Amino acid sequence: MSVTIDNAQSTTVADLAQSHKTDEELVLEYRTTGERSVFEALVHRYERELFSYLRRYLGEMTLAEDTFQATFLQVYLKLAHFDVDRKFRPWLYTIATNQAIDTQRRNKRHRMVSLDRRNTTDAEGSEIGSLLQLLEGKEVDAASNIELLERQNWVRTAIEELPEQFRTALVLVYYQGLKYREAADILNIPVGTVKSRLHSAILKLNESWNDTHQSES
Repeated sequence: MSVTIDNAQSTTVADLAQSHKTDEELVLEYRTTGERSVFEALVHRYERELFSYLRRYLGEMTLAEDTFQATFLQVYLKLAHFDVDRKFRPWLYTIATNQAIDTQRRNKRHRMVSLDRRNTTDAEGSEIGSLLQLLEGKEVDAASNIELLERQNWVRTAIEELPEQFRTALVLVYYQGLKYREAADILNIPVGTVKSRLHSAILKLNESWNDTHQSES
């Protein structure tokens, strides 16, 4: 099955007809009727969001396009087994993340992530703030550091050097803006582990920055 990526995300009749339904309702309807327009409504609903995620995750448009296609092919093939008592979005991101990891391994490429998001929310709806503010007691120094990193484009290399489990948590929660619970469902780990990986990732970034800064002094 082929999925067309339309970055303009034009509104179709099917979109309008299905827009009031939840993801899970669309899944049930598609499994019952097999109507192509219902599946397309799911694709259009997540087209920009998921493609943006894959592009940031993989760092290259062509790889993101291929992975987007592969993701929705897997969704199409596995939809009959989806548990409608679960939420569709974390399930979709699980598939997309696994496909992205496979793409990276096949192409021996590294993801590049911009850290230009300044605010997001945690599972309880509280503002997290800038990435490095996730570390208690590090707000001022960390904020200064991240500004320097972004200005010098140093952050790309630093992110690439993070262990995969830390990078994935960082992309999902900080850049993509998923809640801790959603990231935990995608990664199949406890919420506390997601937070721990984020903190570890940030600590490593700060350590790397400090090492670089000291070596240049």
